[in-house]
Amino acid sequence: MGPEFFAALVAFLVSAALAPLYIAVSKKYHFGQQVRLDGPSQHLEKAGTPTMGGIIFLLSFIVTAVVFTPKTPLFFLIVVIILFSALLGFIDDYQKVVRHHSLGLKARHKLLGQLVVSLGFYLALMQLGHDTFVSVPFVGLHLELGILYPLLIFLMVIGTSNAVNLTDGIDGLAAGTVILALLPFLYMAIAQGFQEMVYLCGIFVGACLGFLLFNVNPAKVFMGDVGSLSLGAALAVTAIILKAELILVVIGGVFVLEALSVMIQVISFRLTGKRVFLMSPLHHHFELKGWSEWQVVSGFWILGLCFALLGLLDYALYS
Repeated sequence: MGPEFFAALVAFLVSAALAPLYIAVSKKYHFGQQVRLDGPSQHLEKAGTPTMGGIIFLLSFIVTAVVFTPKTPLFFLIVVIILFSALLGFIDDYQKVVRHHSLGLKARHKLLGQLVVSLGFYLALMQLGHDTFVSVPFVGLHLELGILYPLLIFLMVIGTSNAVNLTDGIDGLAAGTVILALLPFLYMAIAQGFQEMVYLCGIFVGACLGFLLFNVNPAKVFMGDVGSLSLGAALAVTAIILKAELILVVIGGVFVLEALSVMIQVISFRLTGKRVFLMSPLHHHFELKGWSEWQVVSGFWILGLCFALLGLLDYALYS
């Protein structure tokens, strides 16, 4: 067992140990989930379930990464970006859960925060010698984006963060799908001999697995925006550093479908007054079709695995 695998195992154990403690504290201080009244009726029983549980895997990730990962400038950059994204999510959660402001952090403030994250990340990457070429999946083309590269980073950070946030609507769905998306990047990091990324990807997988033990149906804790926004940022940052920017669209196909379903639903309703889906994001559509939560989650996990394998196939053919 190599040190990277041991680090991932430690992250798993730390998450699994922290979760019961966090759940107990959340119940004591009533950090409970608010449920959409217009959502599937079976979700009403989830009201009051402890939320902001992303703190669990974030603490596990930070503690384990600090102990095991080589302390390079890239390591500190990644940690700062993930924590800043988590802070945006925490403020949003705090507004909704603690202060009972139902709308949470205003969209423009969240967007501004993500713009700052993206710009800071881009400037730091340029100082570390990162190039602005991107590979186009399945065609083997390499494009030089130049001054457009910071725009791509911004779109990736905001798009992936919000797509993971939309996916976080059923017990275990977002955490499990993120784990499946991280595994191909872990393979890429190993193939590239990128030691920091091997550690960080493995540790994040382990931390999320420990959290998932308490997040699968029936969930004892939800990750909240502090979890989903940080996970989305972690995926985007990982893809950028490993020069798999556009492959993320393939590997994160489930997140793409979830986000597209919301956009299609909004556009269709505004233009025609009709809805394409029974409810968006997409996982709610299948729930209202009569699928059980576990059927939806397991189906989306299988789909996520297929997208992950498809991304790996592209990497194997064109890397």
